[in-house]
Amino acid sequence: MSELLIRGRLLSFKAAPQHIADTDSYLYESDGAVLVADGLIIASGAYDQVKAQASETASEIDHRPHLIMPGFIDCHVHFPQMQVIGSYAANLLEWLNTYTFPEECRFVETAHAQRIATHFFDQFLRQGTTTAVAYCSVHKTSADAFFAESARRGTRMIAGKVMMDRNAPQGLLDTPQSGYDETRELIESWHGRGRNMVAITPRFAITSTPEQMERTQALAYEFPDLHIQTHLSENREEIEFTASLYPDAIDYTDIYARYGLLGKKTLFGHAIHLSDREADALSDSGSVAVHCPTSNLFLGSGLFPLKAIQRRKKPVRVAVATDIGGGTSYSMFKTMDEAYKIQQLLGERLNPLESYYHMTLGNAEALSLADKIGTLEPGTEADLVVLNASATPAMALKMEAVTTLIEELFLMQTLGDDRVVVETYVAGVASKPQ
Repeated sequence: MSELLIRGRLLSFKAAPQHIADTDSYLYESDGAVLVADGLIIASGAYDQVKAQASETASEIDHRPHLIMPGFIDCHVHFPQMQVIGSYAANLLEWLNTYTFPEECRFVETAHAQRIATHFFDQFLRQGTTTAVAYCSVHKTSADAFFAESARRGTRMIAGKVMMDRNAPQGLLDTPQSGYDETRELIESWHGRGRNMVAITPRFAITSTPEQMERTQALAYEFPDLHIQTHLSENREEIEFTASLYPDAIDYTDIYARYGLLGKKTLFGHAIHLSDREADALSDSGSVAVHCPTSNLFLGSGLFPLKAIQRRKKPVRVAVATDIGGGTSYSMFKTMDEAYKIQQLLGERLNPLESYYHMTLGNAEALSLADKIGTLEPGTEADLVVLNASATPAMALKMEAVTTLIEELFLMQTLGDDRVVVETYVAGVASKPQ
C-alpha cells in the first residue's frame, strides 16, 4: 500500500457555520497534512502528528503556503450543454427551444458524446470540482460516454439520461417504456462501477407525460436508494405551462409528489418560486432545493431566497450548483460569488464560511454522501483541491492586505477562477489537466 503525504494549510468543515465567528464548525491547520492511500484519507490534521503516522516509504508533496480543502461538489449540471453556455436568449423556455434542444440532439452520436465527455471532465477537474450531479441527454449513448469517462478518471459522479416524451424535438423524445428500460440498463451497467452512481432523471414535468411519470415512479420504487433529479419552479412562465399540463395537481411540487418522487435523495433544480405549501412539502419529505445562481441571473428566472428558506419553521435542505450551460461559469467560486450577490439584493448576508461549507460538506450532506466526500475525515475518499489565493496579479495585490482566513476565502470567492486551483486530487491522485 503506497502512501502519499500532502502538506499544506488545511480547511475542512465539521458542521454548517452558524455565524462568521463559528470556529467550532470547521477544522483549520496552519501547517497540516493529509495522508492518503488506496484512494482514501488515512489521517489528517497537524503536520507533525500526521507525519508520525506515515510509513517510512510514504511520498510527500509540499503545497505550502497553499490551502488544501475537500474537492468541490456541484449538485446540478447539464453534460450536453458545454457548447450552449453563453447563448443569448430572453428566458428559460426560449433558451431551451432555440439552443439547448438542438444541441442535445447531437448526442445521439457516440463520437460526439465521447468528445464532450473528455472536455467535461477536463474542465471540472481544472476548477477543483471532483463530484458533479449531471443530466445527460435523452440518448443512452450520452450517459454511457459520461460514465465511461468517469470510470477512467476514477471520479465519484452522479448522472442519468433524461426521460422526456413530449414538448421537445423528435430527436429528443423517448417513450415511457424506453425511458424506463434504458434507465434500468444504465443502472445495471454503471451504478457502482468504479465510483459511478446513476440518478433517475425525468427532465421536468413539461417534458414528461403522466404515463412517463408513472414509469419514473416505478423506477423510484424499484431502486429506492438511487438519487432522483429534476427541475422545479425555475421560471414563472414554466410554472404556468406546467400547471396547464397537470390541471388536477395542487401546484408544481404536487405533480412530483403524486408520483412518489419527493424524498431525501431527490434534487430539485432551482425551486425559486415556491409557495409556503410547496416549501413545507419539500421540508417534510427531506427533498433538496438546488440553488443555481449564475443560471438564475443569466436567464432572468428570479432570486432564490436561500437564507429565508433555511430559517423557515420548516427549513428546506439546500444545495448549490453551476447549472452549466444555463449557468455561465464552471467555477464554484463564481457560483458562490453570485449567490452572495443575490442574498445582498434580498437584504440578506451570506458569509464566506457558509459559501465554502456549501461547496464541500454542505453539498455532500445534500447528496447523503458526507460519509464519503466533502470532508478531510479519515476513511473518506481522498478528493482534494489545493488553492492559491495569490493566483493572479490582482489577487496577489489584495492578499498583501489580507490578515484573516475569512478575508482570504472571500477574496478567492470574489476574484477567483480556475487559476486559483493549483492541483486537484481524485482518490489521492493528482488529476488537474494542464
